[in-house]
Amino acid sequence: MPSAPPINVVVRALALLQALNRQPVSTLDVLHRQTGIPKPSIVRLLQTLQATGFVRHAPQYGAYYLTAEVASLSSGYHSEPRIVEASSAIADRLTAELKWPVSVAVHDGDAMVVRYSTIPQSPLSFFHSTINMRLSLLTQALGRAYLAFADAQEQQALIELLARTPHPEEREVGDADAIRAVLDETRARGYALRDPRVRPESSTVAVPIFEGPRVVATIGLTWFSSALTSAQAVERFVPPLQQAAAAIAQALDALAPPRR
Repeated sequence: MPSAPPINVVVRALALLQALNRQPVSTLDVLHRQTGIPKPSIVRLLQTLQATGFVRHAPQYGAYYLTAEVASLSSGYHSEPRIVEASSAIADRLTAELKWPVSVAVHDGDAMVVRYSTIPQSPLSFFHSTINMRLSLLTQALGRAYLAFADAQEQQALIELLARTPHPEEREVGDADAIRAVLDETRARGYALRDPRVRPESSTVAVPIFEGPRVVATIGLTWFSSALTSAQAVERFVPPLQQAAAAIAQALDALAPPRR
């Protein structure tokens, strides 16, 4: 029996879902480049996927991202999209309250990668966007907050890797013992600060985001150094950041796929 030709709209919908799964958030231009589907058709497909709950629209970026509903289709709904979904509204509210830009980052090899940022909502930022920016585990607050709270085995492996780093910025932190001293201090106080030698015109404070006992991401806020001292920023920003991290942990738990 000869096979029937593929139904074009289904092929396009699957190609669009695959493209959406390649990055945490996707613009219309990115989806067009990756799929070759005409933009009017992409818009109609996205509207259908929104209506059925598989996709959400992030108006501030003009971008789209997958929701937890795709877990009913496959295992493609992995940790990063779920972290973006769990954290985006909470980070938005934090910037609405404090005005400064907030970022959420996840671990990727020898660095942290920014997966969500409220820069478009903040009136106070150096950058137009930091999405997908790679940040040092040793010198950046979002990296230190992850490394300091990683479990002992993961932390040890990362310290051994980072102690041999060729990057001058990271080498200034020192050897493995110096790295552990920074991490011990960070863990003891419950938050991380960016190394002041890195872009001294601004600074960042960050805290870990946990899923159960495991750190899965970090959330941080950046401010102009001329506006606040580090002590003032810690006093003002750490409590709401910690509350936001706890709320994201609860949201992650609610979005977790049901256990069989």
